[in-house]
Formats: sequence, structure tokens, C-alpha cells
Amino acid sequence: MCDPKVPQQALDFIDFVNKSPSPFHATHEAAELLKKAGFEEIKERDNWNGKIKNNGKYYFTRNGSSIVGFVVGGKYQPGNGFSVVGAHTDSPCLKVKPISNKEKSGYLEVGVQLYGGGIWHTWFDRDLSLAGRVMVEKEDGTYRHTLVKINRPLLRIPTLAIHLDRTANDQFTFNKEEQLAPILATATKAELNKPAESDKAEADEAHHPLLVRVLAQEMKIKPGQIRDFELALYDTQPSTIGGICNEFIFSPRLDNLEMSFCSIRALTEATNIENDTNMRIAVLFDNEEIGSTTAHGADSNLLPVTLQRLAVTQLMSGSNVSPTAFEEAMHKSILVSADMAHAIHPNYSEKHESNHRPHMHKGTVIKINANQRYATTAVTSLVLKELAKKHNIPIQEFVVRNDSPCGSTIGPMLSAKLGLRTVDVGNPQLSMHSIREVGGTDDVKHGIDLLKVFYEEFAELEARIVVD
Repeated sequence: MCDPKVPQQALDFIDFVNKSPSPFHATHEAAELLKKAGFEEIKERDNWNGKIKNNGKYYFTRNGSSIVGFVVGGKYQPGNGFSVVGAHTDSPCLKVKPISNKEKSGYLEVGVQLYGGGIWHTWFDRDLSLAGRVMVEKEDGTYRHTLVKINRPLLRIPTLAIHLDRTANDQFTFNKEEQLAPILATATKAELNKPAESDKAEADEAHHPLLVRVLAQEMKIKPGQIRDFELALYDTQPSTIGGICNEFIFSPRLDNLEMSFCSIRALTEATNIENDTNMRIAVLFDNEEIGSTTAHGADSNLLPVTLQRLAVTQLMSGSNVSPTAFEEAMHKSILVSADMAHAIHPNYSEKHESNHRPHMHKGTVIKINANQRYATTAVTSLVLKELAKKHNIPIQEFVVRNDSPCGSTIGPMLSAKLGLRTVDVGNPQLSMHSIREVGGTDDVKHGIDLLKVFYEEFAELEARIVVD
């Protein structure tokens, strides 16, 4: 008989992903997890000298869509290493255009842009809504980044009836500008419910007035207080447990909220801080799906500047700081680039290399590529293999076929930018970049356990690795 019991870590992740329909929400939820674990918020714009102490726990955000959490080991001294895990908060989606109001054939539509490399046909015939951030003008003249999430379905991208397209089952093709436009309302209903002239808002010039009112109502503000926004469409069907043995997670945004969740949970659960000579860091970047070249992406100065600042920050203990503390630290550090991996697909098994076929429930995957599309080396994979073996944590390896293109991650760019040893890993999943993806319930715990022992024991293991 199969065991229907679901690991608590998987249930906690489902709660996390259901609360995180946008990178802004994911960052907020990650911050909530850190705060509950006793982390103190600091600001990038402040001076950290004299504020950071051994055994201290801290976090800060950038743009509201990226977050860095770190723990200072009890025996950490400037010049010691960093145990870093990096992931990302964004996923492929449809984003609302700056001028979104459209009307066609008696329907109101919302203009959207494609974000990342989504499997866009999966967005048809889904119950969609909106989430993201709104810049709200307050009575005191300030402008506030404010989260919004409309829980009820507002939008839908309907397919064409097969009676009007007999080729639909042979090849489903569509124009991404004209036919991937979500319907918001009928023009008739919109006209009957339009706001009064006296209630007009500036945002009405670019967006359907009814949409502006729904946003204002959700945030309990006046429509005129909406100054600008960044909104994404999301599927209102919640993430859930599935499979006859409750072995699957059916969910949006597994890539990469699952590894983001594992990173933060591992940082908060890792013990033996008082004896650690390293500083433990989890960083969740935005914009990985579009190349990371933004002020809050992995190709920005976010991690380099953070590591530089931490390396030379005067601790409350008054430890002396070497002028070369940052350079010394880089050679004692490692980055675990944590981004989801491709599980073997039962209906397309020929797409995997015969000796490297990751399965769900069999552990986190180490990703390797001879052309360094993944940054893993023999030195960095050894670290995780040794820790996994010591603690009986399952682990797998993956390489892409020679006749198949290989994706990439934040690992290679950060490794090159910092001269930082890096290993690429991820939990296995199916349907990556679909609006609904599939993962394994056991793998959330596997990911947390692996990253947790990495935080706890990397510094001691690194001292036994001899490579110059």
C-alpha cells in the first residue's frame, strides 16, 4: 500500500508558493520566514560598521524583489569564508503593458508582454488574475511600494473552438501579440458599470477604469492614489498535492520558488552557528529568467558589493580587518547555485542522456556541463557529495545530451564575476516553464536537508580540500 502521508516541508512550501504569485510577494514571504526565525532587518543605504555581530542574523531587500539573508558564525573573523546559496524569485509570466487598455469585437482586453521563456500555450483557458506591486501616493506626499494580489479570477485567454479550426489537434499555433491577449470583460458590461466622470483617475488614461477600481478596492485606497504599477498575470488555481500516493506537487512557479524556499528554510534551520568560522548567506535574485542583467539580478553588483561590505565590516567584537579581507575570503568560499532541474519524462525519455536521468524522490541534482553552462567542477561537486554521503542524503547528477542545447543559471556569471567556486544544483521537476509544473513531495525536504548541512559543515570540510 502507498503511504499518503505528505512531508511537512512540502506542505509548508505549498503555502509559500500560494502566497507568492510575483517576485515581490516571494521576497515578502521570504522576509517573513527570516523575521520569524529572529533575523533583523538592515538597509543597504546604512553603515553596517558596529551593527553586525558574531552569532547575529540579518537580512535586507533590494527593489522589493530580491533579498539577502545572512548569519555571522560565532567564530567568524574578517577574511574568513562565505557559505553562499543563490536562487531566484522570478518565473516566466505575462506582464501588464504600460498602456494596457484594448477593445476588440465587443470585449475589453488587457495588453500584456511576455516575460521569460514560458510555454505560452499553457496559459490558454486558465482562470487568471493579477498580482504585483503598486506605487501608491500617500496623504503625506510619499510614494509607497504596496503589494496587491487579486484572489478571484479576472482574466482568461480563450482558445478557438475546434469547429472553427480543424487543425487545432495537429498543431496549435497562435500569434503572441494578437491571440495571447486576455479578456477582462464585455464592452456592454463595462459600459454599464463605468465610473462617474467625477471619479476619474490618472491611471484611467492607460488602463481600463474598471481594472483600476478593482485594484484600488483591493488595497482600500482611492483610484487617484495609484501612480504606477508592475503587475503580472497568475493562475488562480492553487498549488496542491497530487498523485495516488500524494507524491506530487502540482503547482505554478516551481522554477524557482522551490529552491528559493529550500534556501531560506535551510538558512533558518541550520544549527551550530556558535562554532562556525564562516558567514552563511542566502540570496534570492530577481530577473534570472530574462538574463539577470538588472539592478536586482544576479549579474548586478548585489552579491559582489554585499560580500565586499561584509568582508570589511567592523564587527561589534572589534576584530581587526585586513585590507585584503575580501580577496582572502573568496578563496575560502563557495556558491551553491540552486535552480530547478529536469526530471526524466516518461513520455520523452529519449530527451535525457542514458546515464544521467534524474528521478523525483531520489535527491537534489548536481548539474554539470563541459562548456560551463553550469559552473560545477570536481572540487565543488565533491563538497556536496561528501556532505550528502555523510548524512545519508540522496543526490543525483545530470548532464545534457550532446545533441541538445543546455540551459544555464546564475552560477556561471557569478562564478566568473567573483572568482568564486560554484556548484549548480536543483530539485527535479517536470513541465518546467509551464503555467502548471510537477515536482516531488519528498524533494523539498531533500533540498532543505542538503543545503542545511552545507551551511553547518562547509567551513570545516573546506579546510581539508587542497587546491590552489
